[in-house]
Amino acid sequence: MEDAADQATCSAVILAGGLNSRMGGRNKAFLKVGGKTILDRLLEALNGLFEEILLVTRRPGIYQGLPDKVKTVRDIFEKRSSLTGIQAGLKHSKTPYAFFVPCDTPFIKPELVDFMCSRIDSSSDVIVPAFEDHYEPLCAIYSKRCLPYIEDQLRRDDFKIIHFFDKINLKQIPLKELKKTDPSLRSFFNVNTPETYRESLDLVKPSL
Repeated sequence: MEDAADQATCSAVILAGGLNSRMGGRNKAFLKVGGKTILDRLLEALNGLFEEILLVTRRPGIYQGLPDKVKTVRDIFEKRSSLTGIQAGLKHSKTPYAFFVPCDTPFIKPELVDFMCSRIDSSSDVIVPAFEDHYEPLCAIYSKRCLPYIEDQLRRDDFKIIHFFDKINLKQIPLKELKKTDPSLRSFFNVNTPETYRESLDLVKPSL
């Protein structure tokens, strides 16, 4: 890609299909952090980088009033999982690549997303942050070429995202490169429990 986040090459997909069980059923996308919902914070970060933004959900009716460029789409496979959302996002996307992010990440940095999109090339099927002992597959870029492998897994009720990584061309982005655009790596902070929600509120408090 000549331009980071080439809008003809890559879309953004927000995964909002979870049960929110660890939050007592509260929809994480609508939790407020720093006076804005997590979803609004995400859209602000993504809006200038992508022409197409999809939101994958099983309840599109609750996401009213989104910006015109944001399109809600439904899961295609019945069983609920993050891999199901990735499949739906890739299937509905108009572009050959899609950057995926969950709806519970209030601190995603546009600079980090832009950097990741700049690493897209024609031979890479997945571009994924690689920490010391694990990947971050829910803040990663996937090619439509992954769809046959993902759909094969879903038909076998195998929902572990990384299980198809050995079948495709994987590009890993190491920690030291990610820190150039997000030194604290706060982009990967997830609000998925009441405890992490309280922590997110502390993170946006002005220092005295």
